Amino acid sequence: MTLTPTPAAPIDIPSPGSIVKVRGREWIALPQSSTEKQEQVLKLRPLGGGDQTIATLYWPLEGAAVKPASFDPPDPAQSGSQSSALLLRDALLLKLRAGAGPFRSLGNVALEPRPYQLVPLLMALKQAVTRVLIADEVGLGKTVEALLIARELFDRGEIRQITVICPPHLCEKWRADMIGQFNLAAEVVRPGTAQKLERGLPAGKSIFDVIPFTVVSLDWIKSDRNRESFLRSCGEFVIVDEAHTCAARKGGGRQQRFELLRGLSAQPDRHLVLLTATPHSGDTEAFDNLLALLDPKFSGLSEMPEGQRRKDLRDDLGNYFVQRRRQDLKEEWGTNGADFPDRETREAEYKLSGDWAELFHDVLGYAKDLVQRSAGESKLRQRMSWWAALALLRCVSSSPAAASASLRTKLLNLQTDANGDRDRDDNQVAADLEAMASLAVLDGADEGFSGEEAAPGADLAIAEDAEQLQDLIARADLLRGKAHDPKLKQLIKELNALLKEGFRPVIFCRFRPTAYYLAEQLKEALPKRSHVVTAVTGDLPPEERVLRIQELEAEVANEKVPVLVATDCLSEGIDLQHTFDAVVHYDLCWNPTRHEQREGRVDRFGQARTAVRALMLHGGSSNPVDDRVRTVILEKEKTIRKELGVSVPIPGNANSITQAVLSNILQGPAQHIQGSFDLELEGDTTTQLALDATIDAEWTSAKDNAKKNQAIFAQRSLKPEEALGEWERMKESLGSEEAVERLVVNASRRLNLPIGPIGASPGTWELDLSRLEDDRTALRERLRNHDLEGRLRLSFRSPAQAGSQLLSRSHPLVVELADFVAERALSGLEPELAARASVIRTKAVSSRTQLLVLRLRHQLHQDRWTGNGYDALPDLLVEECLTVQVKEQSVEPLEGAAALELLEAAPTGNVDPGQRQQWLKDAVAALDALQPALKALAERRAQLAEDDHRRVREASLRRGESLRMRFNCEPAPAVDVIGLFLLLPAPTL
Repeated sequence: MTLTPTPAAPIDIPSPGSIVKVRGREWIALPQSSTEKQEQVLKLRPLGGGDQTIATLYWPLEGAAVKPASFDPPDPAQSGSQSSALLLRDALLLKLRAGAGPFRSLGNVALEPRPYQLVPLLMALKQAVTRVLIADEVGLGKTVEALLIARELFDRGEIRQITVICPPHLCEKWRADMIGQFNLAAEVVRPGTAQKLERGLPAGKSIFDVIPFTVVSLDWIKSDRNRESFLRSCGEFVIVDEAHTCAARKGGGRQQRFELLRGLSAQPDRHLVLLTATPHSGDTEAFDNLLALLDPKFSGLSEMPEGQRRKDLRDDLGNYFVQRRRQDLKEEWGTNGADFPDRETREAEYKLSGDWAELFHDVLGYAKDLVQRSAGESKLRQRMSWWAALALLRCVSSSPAAASASLRTKLLNLQTDANGDRDRDDNQVAADLEAMASLAVLDGADEGFSGEEAAPGADLAIAEDAEQLQDLIARADLLRGKAHDPKLKQLIKELNALLKEGFRPVIFCRFRPTAYYLAEQLKEALPKRSHVVTAVTGDLPPEERVLRIQELEAEVANEKVPVLVATDCLSEGIDLQHTFDAVVHYDLCWNPTRHEQREGRVDRFGQARTAVRALMLHGGSSNPVDDRVRTVILEKEKTIRKELGVSVPIPGNANSITQAVLSNILQGPAQHIQGSFDLELEGDTTTQLALDATIDAEWTSAKDNAKKNQAIFAQRSLKPEEALGEWERMKESLGSEEAVERLVVNASRRLNLPIGPIGASPGTWELDLSRLEDDRTALRERLRNHDLEGRLRLSFRSPAQAGSQLLSRSHPLVVELADFVAERALSGLEPELAARASVIRTKAVSSRTQLLVLRLRHQLHQDRWTGNGYDALPDLLVEECLTVQVKEQSVEPLEGAAALELLEAAPTGNVDPGQRQQWLKDAVAALDALQPALKALAERRAQLAEDDHRRVREASLRRGESLRMRFNCEPAPAVDVIGLFLLLPAPTL
């Protein structure tokens, strides 16, 4: 194809969307940022290329060489088949990154969001400054929802920096999602990386001044020194994950975290998105503190007396707060929501007997002795003995390996005189003891999971204990293996049943020795030819954990069944739903929130299976530790969750209540509970019997409060039909999953690449890139740059089948194929691949029908209200690929099924080559007479784009309030006629 330069003197900097010629080829001028305008820099995209080939030129140096150009119509001599017409249309559609429709970002993300995930984005766009609390339950995609908002505001030119603040164990997951799904090149900022990132920074600049996209460890940033520096240089947009762990609560905990968030929210023009699956844990003060970060007017809302003001604030909160359960989505969105799996839960009981039962009861006796003999000592010594006893009970309930490791730790501490710090003041040690011991023994409350997985011991043994400890260790070591370990034997039985039904399980353990023990035993118990077992624990760095899981995913493609054994390092921040579909709780969590987090790894958005399994293994009455936790804590939470559809946290101080409940085992039901427990409960808690009654009352109160909160916050500021309409417009303007599949399949076939469907599931194919012909060297190298070679399993429907790659419109394979097809067609080098013109006879029409595939470009001007006037934001380029039908001197857009039906029309009979060329010449010659109609079409489409952008930014305005955003969309001077296709009625016989 040849573009004709328009004779003219050197031009001013061209407007976005203009076609120019420079450096020996044709380009499309892209919008300039304010910095680029100041520096007189112009960015250009090749006419047939993609964003990866964008060039930059310095206008004072090269401006004189830039010439305006126009787009040539199709060449009648290079016609092709009708099927190539659809391929060309799909390639042009999927090449768009700044498509029409109200959203700027969706062409730049590697996923197709579900309609319900657009709700937080639409809420944010209706605010002058984004302040949103997303409290959807686990597994609905809060990460996607938050990053959609961030990417949208970035692509609109409203923000330049994005920071995510999250617990340290989630940093790598956030970074991977930002890079892989949202094309945001983020860096992690934490103790191990901050110093490296700071090297080479300009004087006076911080990490956040220079690096636009960051993921920051909450534990690193909350310190006074780092917090103050961060608050000075933090960018305009901040996401806070697990925000409930930062809300100041009764007792004054989390003060550093809350001060950080309060400092961020104090900047009135800072965008803030808070994420949590548990916004209201029963502490109304902490909940109100979270709401006050959105707007100070919500401070004290829960305690506000009933009346009109409270009602108005609750109604207004619906513009800032979104909380949904799967049940809500199924009821309100139907088939337009995500197809979440059903969760099938059950329990399996093993019996401690024989040598195992004897060992358990001997360890229990030793633990009781530790507690009793410290009764007359200092309060610190009592607490240390208490923690030592709990640690032993927890480890011996886990596995022989954990029991042995814990007992060895005690013996080692005894032999090395680990009591050497007895001279330290008790008050100096007490606080550190409680923090470290709770991490080592308990499961954490709402602060996040414990990273401590080693089987804990203690240093409270006396010399006379050495012989007893050595005996217990030897006995524990002899109990390894299913012949002696009834818990392991029960696990293997349950696993065989799951595997027989086709499930791929994750087995969660509390301690690292247990995880390695199980992996070792299961490798022996399961057939090696068909199964692969891997253990992942917290002693691996986050990157290595991800690599281990990816290796298991690869084994699925080799027809092997993966079995993953993991500690709770994988219970948050890792998506396992693409490979696994069952969870086994080998060790009971002492906090039900952790059970929900574990099961949420597979029961979440993107799970391909219609039902997932969750199995809880416990020792029943034969294991008093399991039995006490299960009946007093887990069963009560399960009953409430079944009734309300949401998990309710343990009322009061979860860690202290867990300890108090377990003191029943060590001290007996009638004994007084240690006064050092800060239970945060109202009522009698002096004895176990009184505590049980008080906890029952608190569970009932927690259920009632959760039910009341569901009613209060059930209102929706946006209805499903609003989001569904925008979702349909998005698919029309950018291409759907079906368009992606059509492009890859049709392009592969026209490139003579073997591609065929796999199995009965629609949208799953196998492609062999090794058969790419020698004359496709350039394409082969481009694909290899993305590690795309050999046989590939491809999935075009979310959720993807295990072992296959999910192909979105921005997947490298889709991008490269779309670019290659468009380049070859628009250059005129290969019309047989994707022709710009064709003539066919078909039964799909009853009269001569002429179709045009058009490319339209518009320049969108946007101004933002500042309070004192409007500031201009960067201009945006809006592009669309449109199929129209020519009717005399007018054109009529064809969208959706109407366009597809004609572009897919099957030819009937042959067309004489000479006639074909003449008909095309006549049609091309008639394009000049269509220019007024094409110009009018462009103006209408520009107005439609302007209306779309204005609609999603509009909010109900109070009297006298100015419009928050102003838009003006102008069409480019010319409309590009990419393709011209004639459909003639089939001859009648």
